[in-house]
Amino acid sequence: MRYALLVAYDGTNYGGWQIQKNTLTVQEVLTDALEKTLGCRVAVTASGRTDSGVHAAGQVCHFDAQTSIPAEKFADALNFRLPRDISVLKSAAAPDVFDCSRGAKKKTYCYRVYLSSHISPLKDRYAERVNYPVDLNKLKSAAKMFEGEHDFKAYCASGSQVKTTVREIYSIEVKTGETIGSTDVGIYVTGNGFLYNMVRTLAGTMLYFAAGRLSEADILRSLERGDRSSVGKTMPAKGLTLESVDYGFELF
Repeated sequence: MRYALLVAYDGTNYGGWQIQKNTLTVQEVLTDALEKTLGCRVAVTASGRTDSGVHAAGQVCHFDAQTSIPAEKFADALNFRLPRDISVLKSAAAPDVFDCSRGAKKKTYCYRVYLSSHISPLKDRYAERVNYPVDLNKLKSAAKMFEGEHDFKAYCASGSQVKTTVREIYSIEVKTGETIGSTDVGIYVTGNGFLYNMVRTLAGTMLYFAAGRLSEADILRSLERGDRSSVGKTMPAKGLTLESVDYGFELF
C-alpha cells in the first residue's frame, strides 16, 4: 500500500534532503524513523530535493509498506522517533499510482529577507539580512518580468545536468511587513518546476534590480540570451523554504 506524508523541517543542521555520504540528511533521518516504526527498511521519495540548509513547510513524500498501522496514525508514530527539527504534519493513504515527484503540478517556494542595518537573532536563522536600500515598488515590478515561460539557463547553477532549462513561473508575489527595526520581505514563487539554485538566484536578481544594481535590460538579456553576468547573486540557502506542493487534488 502507498502512503503519503506532509513533512516540515528546519534544514539548518542537514545536508539537504537526499541521502549522501559524510553528512546527515532529512531523508536519512526520516527513513531511519520509518524503519524503527515498521521493523523493515523502506524507500522514501520526496516531491523534490531541497539543498543543504533549505527548509520545508510542506514537503510531500511517499513510501510503500504492508502494515496494520492506520494511515492517519503514521504522523504520530513517526514524530515520536523524529528530532524536533523534523515533523510529519499529516499522513494519509495515497492512490497506488501516486508519485509525489512526477505527479507534482505546482510548487511554491518562498525566499525571505529582512531589510535592516542590524542582525536580528530571531529572524536570521530563516531569512537573509539585506543592509542596502531596496525599493519595494521596484521589487514588486521585477516579479512580473519573470512570470510566464522562459529559459532560465542564467539562473541555474553551473554543472547542473537537465534536459531543458525552460520552466514556467505561474506567479511571483512579494509580501512585506514591518517589525521593530526591520522590514520583512517574502518572495513567493510558484512554478511547474525549478532548476538548481533557481529561486535563490531569482531572489538575488530581484533584490539587485530593486537596489539599482541591475536594469530591466539586464534582466531581459538574462532571459533571452542566458547571460549569467546579467543576474544578481545566488542568495544563501537559509532564506529559502519549500512552502507547498500542488497535485491538482486533495491528498491530505
